[in-house]
Amino acid sequence: MNFIYKIKNFLFPSVCALCGEDLPETEEIRYGICNECKPGITMPGGNKCNICGKPLISEIDTCISCRNRQSLTALPYEKLWVLYPYTGKYRELLTQYKFNKKLPLADFFAEQIRNVLNEPELKDVRIVPVPPRPGKIKEKGWDQVDYLIKRLRKPFSKCLKRSRSQVQKELNREERIQNLKGRIYSLGKVPRKALIIDDVITTGSTMEVCASVLKEAGAEKVYGLCLFYD
Repeated sequence: MNFIYKIKNFLFPSVCALCGEDLPETEEIRYGICNECKPGITMPGGNKCNICGKPLISEIDTCISCRNRQSLTALPYEKLWVLYPYTGKYRELLTQYKFNKKLPLADFFAEQIRNVLNEPELKDVRIVPVPPRPGKIKEKGWDQVDYLIKRLRKPFSKCLKRSRSQVQKELNREERIQNLKGRIYSLGKVPRKALIIDDVITTGSTMEVCASVLKEAGAEKVYGLCLFYD
């Protein structure tokens, strides 16, 4: 494997996704990040919300946002993990992966996800990727979430599908949920215990709709994981 990376780098020199410097070492090439930048990519420490996984500021156990949502309706997933804030160098990482197709970054992200998969709640879980919007693969040439879960080399089920809907970007949380209802649906048997994976969570509407669909289709426990939180 190391020999393959060296040959590939000789033919197509690799550069760090963050600083742009050449990557001479095999491990650097594998992950697409240099050894100087990699230590600076860390997950926020401290207490986190036991529902959405975001760092708590002054709250205890549950953030205000999740507390307010729970008062209106029960969330369909048991727990959510988020890895990095969608700001600064972290945002650049996703830009390089998602839009510039820096594929080695998938192995870096996969390594971080495997650490989360060691959580007791996620024993025997089956991964379910958030389904791409129709036409995305034809338009973009790939689906970054699908590629990521394949690099995880863990059991997964592509049991969620998505039909055409209005673009989510300009909608608020309630509008996003209504926009997706009935347009994300299950196809075939769903896992008894599922972990939904997405790249970015903003309002949480996509995660909630996906989790609801899985529960309605027979899933007993549903969890969520997103690389970045906005």
